[in-house]
Amino acid sequence: MFSLLVIGGFVAVVSLFGHMVFWWAFVWACVAMFLVSFELWFSSIGLVKCCGELLIMDNFSFGLVSLTLLVSGISMLASVRDVNKPNNGSTVFSFSVLVMTLILVFSFSVGSLMGFYILFESSLIPIFFIILGWGYQPERLQAGKYMMLYTVSASLPLLVLIVVVLMADGSVFWGFSHFGCGWGWVVTICASLAFLVKLPIYGFHLWLPKAHVEAPVAGSIILAGVLLKLGGYGLVRFFCAFGLFSPFVISGVFCLGLGGGVIASVVCFAQNDVKALVAYSSVGHMSLVVGGVYSNVDWGWLGCILMMLAHGLSSSGMFFLASETYKCYNSRSLCVIKGGLVLSPGVTLCWFLMCASNSAVPPSLNLFSELMLGISILSYASVFGVVTAMMVFLSGLYSWYVYCASQHGQCPLWVRSVAQAEEFVGYLVCFVVIAVLSVSGAVIMGTQ
Repeated sequence: MFSLLVIGGFVAVVSLFGHMVFWWAFVWACVAMFLVSFELWFSSIGLVKCCGELLIMDNFSFGLVSLTLLVSGISMLASVRDVNKPNNGSTVFSFSVLVMTLILVFSFSVGSLMGFYILFESSLIPIFFIILGWGYQPERLQAGKYMMLYTVSASLPLLVLIVVVLMADGSVFWGFSHFGCGWGWVVTICASLAFLVKLPIYGFHLWLPKAHVEAPVAGSIILAGVLLKLGGYGLVRFFCAFGLFSPFVISGVFCLGLGGGVIASVVCFAQNDVKALVAYSSVGHMSLVVGGVYSNVDWGWLGCILMMLAHGLSSSGMFFLASETYKCYNSRSLCVIKGGLVLSPGVTLCWFLMCASNSAVPPSLNLFSELMLGISILSYASVFGVVTAMMVFLSGLYSWYVYCASQHGQCPLWVRSVAQAEEFVGYLVCFVVIAVLSVSGAVIMGTQ
């Protein structure tokens, strides 16, 4: 009913006042709701405490709902000049982002197993239309096909598991299930595969760089900022519900996730496209989330929340900067993008803040999350300490590689003037605010 009211309000506002009124109303509504949800996040209770039977009201849900609202508003603000052009389908674009926001908010707050699965899969439809409708290159159809095939096929075992649980246990809500002691590795694989592909971990990640490269700026921001977090959220929820009690499978996922994270971090240095590089960096950061979840300690789960929030903010900022840099250079190649420090010092400052946040420079939120995840991974097995240290080191290395490669050197002759480049500096203020939020969150976590 609430979704129907929101969609009806969208149609009424666009019909009466025009599309631009709804555009800015949506941005400010996301900001207002983010502040409300952020306040509720700090006053909420328990990790698995349920409110009624339909919605989950806890710290984990409120944190990701706050992230969803903030990232959705920023994605609309970031694409205000790209989509709002004649005959560019701006109304359909706004409707797609609105539907995406509703689906994600309910995905992070629904209390039903089957409801979560339906919303989990429904989130692919709006992002698929955004990539196909407003993507940059003809290969966007192939990128959308990769995304749909990977995620849908990997989620079919999860659907079978949910149906079996409902038939045998009769429970359709989250919580500590009394079903399935002795299912072992079958339950672990079925419950984990869909979320590991959604994160994704290395080996199941091929759809992610393709989708990011072909998606518009709003699609990349939502995909990196929120959609990838559905995988971590689902892992934690199913871990609470079923236990995932196969040590053999968990050890295998540990090795695949952390080892693949190191490989993905090394692959970042071989990327020539800035967006592809940031996409591969997401694979490395999400590998730490897998280690925190399967460590089965409170610090690991809390570190997962902080890592998903920090990564959602920093990666969204880097994708936005890559998109704005493309408008200046007409290219995303690191061989071409040179001399940003001379061209636009304000944009260089934004690149510095985003790369610093992405590389976990203190006192950013990334630093606290990586410390907590590193400790939780060491508590599981000390042998993974070397792998985690390598991943953290490479994360800082490729972040500063992007900054130095794009902001130093000599500008190409065809690059636009400084005055034209400075036009979009005002839109980067929102990402400076994101950096401030990350720092303030780290300070709050350090004082508690």
